[in-house]
Amino acid sequence: MSPRAKDTGQSARHTPGPRAPGPGGLSRRRRLLVLAICCSSLLIVSLDNTVLNVALPAIRKEFGASVSGLQWTIDAYTLVLASLLMLAGSTADRIGRRRVFQTGLVVFSLGSLLCSLAPGLEWLVLFRMVQAVGGSMLNPVAMSIITNTFTEPKERARAIGAWGGVVGISMAAGPVIGGLLVEGIGWRAIFWINVPVGLAALLLTMHYVPESRAPRPRRVDVVGQVLVIVLLGSVTATIIETPVLGWGSPLIIGCSAAAVGSLAALLVYEPRRDEPLIDLRFFHSAPFSGATVIAVCAFAALGGFLFVNTLFLQDIRGLSALRAGLWMLPMATMTLFFAPLSGRLIATRGPRPPLLAAGVAIAASGFLFAALDAQASTVLLSAGYVLFGIGFGLVNAPITNTAVSGMPRAQAGVAAAVASTSRQVGTSLGVAVIGAVLAKGAGVHAGHAAFLAASRPVWWIITGCGLTILALGALTTGSWARATAQRTARRLCPEDVEQGRAGA
Repeated sequence: MSPRAKDTGQSARHTPGPRAPGPGGLSRRRRLLVLAICCSSLLIVSLDNTVLNVALPAIRKEFGASVSGLQWTIDAYTLVLASLLMLAGSTADRIGRRRVFQTGLVVFSLGSLLCSLAPGLEWLVLFRMVQAVGGSMLNPVAMSIITNTFTEPKERARAIGAWGGVVGISMAAGPVIGGLLVEGIGWRAIFWINVPVGLAALLLTMHYVPESRAPRPRRVDVVGQVLVIVLLGSVTATIIETPVLGWGSPLIIGCSAAAVGSLAALLVYEPRRDEPLIDLRFFHSAPFSGATVIAVCAFAALGGFLFVNTLFLQDIRGLSALRAGLWMLPMATMTLFFAPLSGRLIATRGPRPPLLAAGVAIAASGFLFAALDAQASTVLLSAGYVLFGIGFGLVNAPITNTAVSGMPRAQAGVAAAVASTSRQVGTSLGVAVIGAVLAKGAGVHAGHAAFLAASRPVWWIITGCGLTILALGALTTGSWARATAQRTARRLCPEDVEQGRAGA
């Protein structure tokens, strides 16, 4: 037998038969390289969020921004991102995941460069929206690439755990990098770091990431897309601007009416479409529905936690951006350690243990601040940071794994996009609600004691988020919940039900 024949025979023995032509047939080294490239997109997006939080006081000083202005700096990005994620996921399933991923890297890098040049707060908010258009093409599409590359359930759980670990890396590095850049160069430098990472990821994607598409991609739902944008934008605007304008303001009344109207229209219109933007049948699966709500709660808690602590450490305690970043390291380090551990727990024991532990840890962290005034004690403050880092590190991987595992791989892009949308919606709501609570209490503009009093309701909200994660983690991970996932898979894609069961 010739060497060429031997090579062919070895390849045949080591390649999973029916999956050989697709991404699942890649060598282990190539799959790990694809994972690393996809994780780079998550890294720049996550770094962007963490370094921006550290830079908020500097941005407020330069532009004279109010609390609501700072909220829009964050929420303009997350709103556009949340609005377009599902469209990006379904588009990637249709025209090619690698193609959409590459486009996202280009737009995100360009948006980052524009943010660094913003002449005013309004321009910064606008350029953050450009960033978000690119970001919407990155994380859900990258997760879909990972899901279709790592097709064996345990290997996929470990890959998702590594993906979640990148959030920990960004949280650990982001505040320190942000502090160094803000103090050494200025807040504009925080956007520069995205450009070289984005370009490097673009070049690697062109050479190493295989193209993939869904066998039956869905058509674009223009009406549904517009309704989602109106719903998310009007809800967030209502929450952020009500403390400033009051409930009687025509703008607030109009936004509230738009929110109610768009939600009602979505619930009526979407079930009537053959291929809706939001397939409400997904929510017949208890694990998927639970993962969606858990994502909102976890990321609302994270968004609020970072927002209030950044203002507390720099504006109330008077720390520099770098020292404030160093104070956040205990939380970030715990996230970095527990995120991959969560992936391993899912691979061996399922999503319930990390979800239950995450709910307990986040609730305990919020309780320390709400009931014991942890911000007034260095020891309790550090303990609160550690507990929150543990909880957030554990919760991210089970959200993703549960959202995509119960669904047929043909709909992986859409399912991953819904999970990612829930994260961004949670972040938007967390920043909006907590910023509104602080603005109402005037805590940012007062002294230490007044800030503690104004922020106490914030911590009870975060405690409630943790308890909700705990309850849903217990409810949506048992045998009854798995049965609903199997029934949902049969409704969505009867011919792929065996694959859906294998991935559950």
